[in-house]
Amino acid sequence: MGHAGGHDRAGDPEGVRPGTYFPSLLQPRRRAEHALLAVVQEAYVHGVSTRKVDDLVKALGLDGLSKSEVSRICGELDPVVAAFRTRPLTSEHRYLWVDATYHKVRVDGRVISQATVVAIGITAEGDRQVLGVDVGPSEDRAFWTAFLRSLVKRGLKGVRLVVSDAHEGLKQAIATVLTGATWQRCRVHFMRNLLATVPHGAREAIAAIVRTIFAQPDHASALVQLRKVADGLRSRFPRAATVLEDAAEDILAYRHLPLEHQRQLHSTNPLERLNKEIKRRSNVVGIFPNPAAVIRLVGAILLEQDDEWAVAERRYFSAESMQQLTTPSLSTTAQEILAAIA
Repeated sequence: MGHAGGHDRAGDPEGVRPGTYFPSLLQPRRRAEHALLAVVQEAYVHGVSTRKVDDLVKALGLDGLSKSEVSRICGELDPVVAAFRTRPLTSEHRYLWVDATYHKVRVDGRVISQATVVAIGITAEGDRQVLGVDVGPSEDRAFWTAFLRSLVKRGLKGVRLVVSDAHEGLKQAIATVLTGATWQRCRVHFMRNLLATVPHGAREAIAAIVRTIFAQPDHASALVQLRKVADGLRSRFPRAATVLEDAAEDILAYRHLPLEHQRQLHSTNPLERLNKEIKRRSNVVGIFPNPAAVIRLVGAILLEQDDEWAVAERRYFSAESMQQLTTPSLSTTAQEILAAIA
């Protein structure tokens, strides 16, 4: 089954076959390997690679490459990744996950840690797509705002829920750019932050108590249980109680959505496998010679993943369950009324 939104191929660079982003010189499922090779070569010829990269280059017999040869190889890959990153987003996307991995990158002669931010979304028909990727400072509100605005400019619309970690800059950007969307704070990251406020010996017991909140059948009862847990923690762990109460709406936002979707909506876990694959490939490089090299490698990996999702036999969420987002069930409406009364 293809993407509901589909890739717009009209602006593809010359040499790209119709119906795919693979340039004719690359075979399917090989593009990410070519991108990794290109980044390793570029790092090597610019003299900023690690010993691990040096050894790999020599083992592959690539140490005789010139800068012009590497530039040619990169020049074949970069337009393909650029076309993917800037393609129009033609479907509405109901859910959006945003997360970052970190890479060491040489910028203006210095090696710094930069965030590689990835956004994936679910179309109104229930299909999963990679929507965007960029590199920049992780806590910078301007960077996050520009990234989200670039998605909107390309056609992102209809977002009901955004799932992310609690980066302050990202939270502000979501509120500014995606007005009307609800923010779900990643529950996994929240638990880590909460448990960091209590002594090590008490963490396991407190984690078990907090998990009773999420075991409740609906939003209203989960909120009641959260208040009970916070009250119980207040005398011995006042900071944990405050953290829990302050995050109540943000960590329970997903409970307003269809039950069939909730397991995948409470955290950034749907992005975890992608991030692990990105880290597995990028660890070979060590230090990237420039931000463009990060985009080249990560963009190629994401493009490969997006094509796999496009031909997947099953949708991420069923089309029937996605319909619930436009026509709320009576029980959902009743729960919201009860929650408002409470």
